[in-house]
Amino acid sequence: MMFHLTRISGNAKTGPIPVSISSQETCPPSCPLKNGGCYAKYGPLAMHWRRVSQGVRGDDWDNFTSAIRGLPRGQLWRHNQAGDLPGMGENIDATMLAQLVEANRGRNGFTYTHKYQKQANLDAIKKANANGFTINLSANSVKEVDKLVALKVGPVVTILPSNQKNNMVTEGGNKIVVCPATYRDNVNCASCQLCYKVNRSCVIGFPSHGTAFRKVDKIIGA
Repeated sequence: MMFHLTRISGNAKTGPIPVSISSQETCPPSCPLKNGGCYAKYGPLAMHWRRVSQGVRGDDWDNFTSAIRGLPRGQLWRHNQAGDLPGMGENIDATMLAQLVEANRGRNGFTYTHKYQKQANLDAIKKANANGFTINLSANSVKEVDKLVALKVGPVVTILPSNQKNNMVTEGGNKIVVCPATYRDNVNCASCQLCYKVNRSCVIGFPSHGTAFRKVDKIIGA
């Protein structure tokens, strides 16, 4: 596994904060977007991700976590604009995740994961969320939201149909707020920070977008 940290992102949606990438083998086979639809497999990000996955670019884990410890205290940063939590496939390496949580101490890291199929993974995610590193569980549709919220291990986000523009409430009563950065030019991750807030009272929804949005809509049953 290889990891890369960009100290100032050029992505308008994230804003000028540090962002990272983990190599492709960290992604779980259970993710329905792995074989098509994942936004990270298109455009410049795809080329960058490929180079990290091939070992051409990036660092080993020790150097990567050292770079995280070197970020200014209070710094908001996003882990994994591509890739998932450390560990091969469906597995989270709990030791590596604990090391990342420790490196993040005093800093405001957040990320997303599809690795919620195993109890050991859920335990590791819950512990990370309790210790200052925010891990959002990524639902693949509105139908999955209530199930993930009920796990009570961390905040939840979800993919929405590309034409979903308004906030909504699930059958289980969970409010879904459409990511403000998807429809407001003056909002980005750096200014919003909703995804970092571990105890927020809402689920964040991301309408499918990018080159493959029609494929994503089909996958999620939109």
